[in-house]
Amino acid sequence: MERIYLDHAATTPVRGEVLQAMLPYFSEIYGNANSLHWFGRRAACAADDARDGVAACLGAKSSEVYFTSGGTEADNWALCGAARANAAKGRHIVVSAIEHAAVLAAAKQLEAEGFEVAYAPVDADGRVDLSRLEALLRPDTTLVAVMAANNEVGTLQPVSEISALVRPRGILLFCDAVQAAGVLPLDVNAPAVDLLSLSAHKFGGPKGVGALYVRSGVKMGKLVAGGHQERGMRGGTTNVPAVVGLCAALRLVREEQAQTAAHLAALRDAFAARVLQGVPGAALTAAGAERLPGIAHFTFGGLDGEALLYSLDLAGVAASAGAACSSGSLEPSHVLRAMGMCDAVARSGVRFSFGRENTAEEAERAAELLIGIAARLRARGGDHA
Repeated sequence: MERIYLDHAATTPVRGEVLQAMLPYFSEIYGNANSLHWFGRRAACAADDARDGVAACLGAKSSEVYFTSGGTEADNWALCGAARANAAKGRHIVVSAIEHAAVLAAAKQLEAEGFEVAYAPVDADGRVDLSRLEALLRPDTTLVAVMAANNEVGTLQPVSEISALVRPRGILLFCDAVQAAGVLPLDVNAPAVDLLSLSAHKFGGPKGVGALYVRSGVKMGKLVAGGHQERGMRGGTTNVPAVVGLCAALRLVREEQAQTAAHLAALRDAFAARVLQGVPGAALTAAGAERLPGIAHFTFGGLDGEALLYSLDLAGVAASAGAACSSGSLEPSHVLRAMGMCDAVARSGVRFSFGRENTAEEAERAAELLIGIAARLRARGGDHA
């Protein structure tokens, strides 16, 4: 069976160039980057070069880049580290209602510690409502967290406008850019953000490594007590192969960003047009909003999203119901609920996310398979595969 992978928002394959860049650091250059001898210095040079490279891609200083185990860790560190370190100034933070589970779970943890968290609502397209966000700000607000682009429906957030709203008030702005990296240009100064998170496996790098940008002067709490790694902020032996891979992948996607975005948008739009034409009751989520070029999220009235996913997988098409970390949950997506969808409609949601390796032929084939599957499920009542 020819299989078609349309779940690149969950993870991407490691690019060949990235793997080649990483390989020497598994065998030839294997020293601990914190050792003072020749072996350690070689590894340390590679890690330093990787940090410099990531910083250059973000428009940041090398001293502002910290390596993490991935996006979840970076999100937790950004939210909890900044909130705790600035608690003397205030214990009120604002988080958008459609943030990734890593941010929302960290917010709940802070609430348990006595912080007050307000959740900024979004409109029907999943875009943060600026006027309602502004109404939530208080003199004791220290941090606002809004992602660059939503990982489930793809809606781009008004980060520039939010930056102009909060930073003149002395409120820190954290931007989860995990899903945006690789398809959107990233510059921590345009718009200006104070913290920004990345995860390598979302853009052709290895799993298990990410980065957190922390603007110079921002007070942050330590993440892991232990050694002196990451300038004493995150103890633990540096994963040199992984940080080399993160840098290599980020450099590649930065060079190819415009070309990749155009390719993905063409695939997404052709696929969406065919699905909307061929599946009665299908609706493209956030159709009126500016979205990530590679994500097409649909709801299918009268059909069960889980049944669609199982049937698609049996036919050789990989898609998802939303965030991979939430798969297996019986609860409707918090993102779709925040956008005003009822539970029945939310449960019919399916996300298709394209990658640079996908072709127009694959998009057409996947659409035809989806059309046939939807028709069969609807004939059987729509709620079982």
